[in-house]
Amino acid sequence: MSARLDAIVSSLGNEADHLLGHTCTAIPKSRLHLPGSDFVDRIFGPSDRNIRVMRSLQQLFNHGRLAGTGFLSILPVDQGIEHAGGASFAKNPDYFDPENIVQLAIDGGCNAVATTNGVLSMVARKYAHKIPFILKINHNELLSVPNSYEQIMFAQIDQAYEMGCTAVGATIYFGSEDSNRQIVEVMNAFAHAHDLGMATILWCYLRNSAFKADGKDYHASADLTGQANHMGVTLQADIIKQKQPTLNGGYRAMNMGDSSYGKFDDRIYTELCSDHPIDLTRYQVANCYMGRAGLINSGGASGSNDFAQAVRTAVINKRAGGMGLISGRKAFQRPRAEGVKLLHAIQDVYLEDGITVA
Repeated sequence: MSARLDAIVSSLGNEADHLLGHTCTAIPKSRLHLPGSDFVDRIFGPSDRNIRVMRSLQQLFNHGRLAGTGFLSILPVDQGIEHAGGASFAKNPDYFDPENIVQLAIDGGCNAVATTNGVLSMVARKYAHKIPFILKINHNELLSVPNSYEQIMFAQIDQAYEMGCTAVGATIYFGSEDSNRQIVEVMNAFAHAHDLGMATILWCYLRNSAFKADGKDYHASADLTGQANHMGVTLQADIIKQKQPTLNGGYRAMNMGDSSYGKFDDRIYTELCSDHPIDLTRYQVANCYMGRAGLINSGGASGSNDFAQAVRTAVINKRAGGMGLISGRKAFQRPRAEGVKLLHAIQDVYLEDGITVA
């Protein structure tokens, strides 16, 4: 066993055999379009993406420690708007300064940095040619009283193009009262981004209080998040960002009693998935056109056991057929050297040949 694999196994602890020994049988890996060095040629070559978009995608895949592997490690920092600057950067005030955000992504060996219009525009001339920029074009702000939950545009696609961005990112709160407006806005924005040659990444999030039912939070349910992914790729997102699922049965729970919600088939739960975390994530991959649009999972909030949790999330994503992680708070809410170490720990999972697709 290599030293890198030994470290990964150690991080997984008691779950090592459960996660590393699992084989997916409901949706076997033979059905998937898996990440690899030829992903852009193999998947986007036959598509309608123009040459400039393909070049931008290749630029993403060819940067950082994961260059040439087909996997992505992205540093996202939009919490200054989404969660408020003070709440996000109090743990390390260095990141009030935009340059430190970009420098963390560079030092951390990331494929790209995804952040706000203000951050990227302030340092674009110094860094746009040194690391791929992903401009997050919409956000939910928490200064209104009472707090609302609506993604609104904070940037224009032309601004991303002018500052040399490789890609743009956006969030849609699927299931929310405001989702129809968000869908139309993002659809139009992504079409314009593709016309200008930039790749597109969609944060396919769920938001509706009704998704909390029978004492469980189905915002992280494989079936509901999977459907959000399926709508995201229909909007021509080249890459899907989604929270890693922790349970299943969202559609079923929403159809309890006299309620009638959406449409579902029980085979989602009996034939296409199991309760194993890798199978839950594979169902998300399946809804990304069987991996034709890469699935990157979010790293989650910072807590007391960030390194082990980050490695676990990466192992599940990779073994499910995913394309990588987009991890922010675990990295920037700590001293710079520790943030770099955490990003490298995530990347090591994707660099380790001993961690295979289940």
